[in-house]
Amino acid sequence: MGLLSKKDAKLITDPLADNNPITIQVLGICSALAITAELKASIVMAIAVMFVLAIGNVVISLMRNIIPPKIRIIVQLVVVAALVIIVDLILKAYAYELSKTLSVFVGLIITNCIIMGRFEAFALANGPWQSFLDGIGNAVGYGLILIIVGFFRELLGSGTLLGVKVLGDPIEKTGVYAYGYENNGFMLLAPMALIVLGIIIWVQRSRNTALIEEH
Repeated sequence: MGLLSKKDAKLITDPLADNNPITIQVLGICSALAITAELKASIVMAIAVMFVLAIGNVVISLMRNIIPPKIRIIVQLVVVAALVIIVDLILKAYAYELSKTLSVFVGLIITNCIIMGRFEAFALANGPWQSFLDGIGNAVGYGLILIIVGFFRELLGSGTLLGVKVLGDPIEKTGVYAYGYENNGFMLLAPMALIVLGIIIWVQRSRNTALIEEH
């Protein structure tokens, strides 16, 4: 028998595609649009949300039987706020420039619909291990979309990936720029993030529809 049962494994794999929090549930859209102009920022935001959601789910699950129903939202906010403060302090200590790039969006993890939704829908009704897996699965599904959007926006908008010039030098006209290619500055603006995300959602839902029709 493997480390994970089939049911436990589904908690991780289901949010990656069939029930992705962004493309299917349409949650966490704000950060997907705001911080994906750079791939590095997208990756760091994905890791931050994974830490907050996985640990937060476990904490809420452990406390689920002692939290008074009337103040459960307040307790959830306190838990997620404490975890976000930890993330923010770590970023400021070890990646200060990146923390400035992410700016207020790290703090807005507190109000991320995905996190509060998983606390309410899953952690309050399940054990710590299942809640941890659910947090990892939904965070990875969320982060995957951020990374895809960030990849295309930085590549086509700046000609770089993680700050490294991969298409050549636009000033010296090397690489693809030697053939007349120009960076698409529109890719770095929020409207293009919405368009890229819309394309991903269209592809995802078309795939799901096709699979349903096959069965």
